[in-house]
Amino acid sequence: MNNRTGLYTRFVILLTLNPGKELTEKLIKEHVHYLKKLESENKLELCGPFSDYKGGMIIIKAKSYEEAKEIAELDPFVISRVESYEIRTWELSCKENNHMGMG
Repeated sequence: MNNRTGLYTRFVILLTLNPGKELTEKLIKEHVHYLKKLESENKLELCGPFSDYKGGMIIIKAKSYEEAKEIAELDPFVISRVESYEIRTWELSCKENNHMGMG
């Protein structure tokens, strides 16, 4: 949690299809069920597959990098080893924060 503002930090989970692996309908449904769970916990910001890359992106709210890593590692795509992941800490630039004090 950001101590100055009391807001959760946003993390980007980048998913990549592993070579030689395929997504099955069953696995995709398990992944969607997991995303719905994150949404019900108010942890999911945005998500979706890329149209020009074999993978996708999930933007989540978490209290720490460790929590974000746990969320990524509980994803059925990752558990099944069909996809691998990377995590990035995302700093939102917007009107409300004067574009990170530079606007």
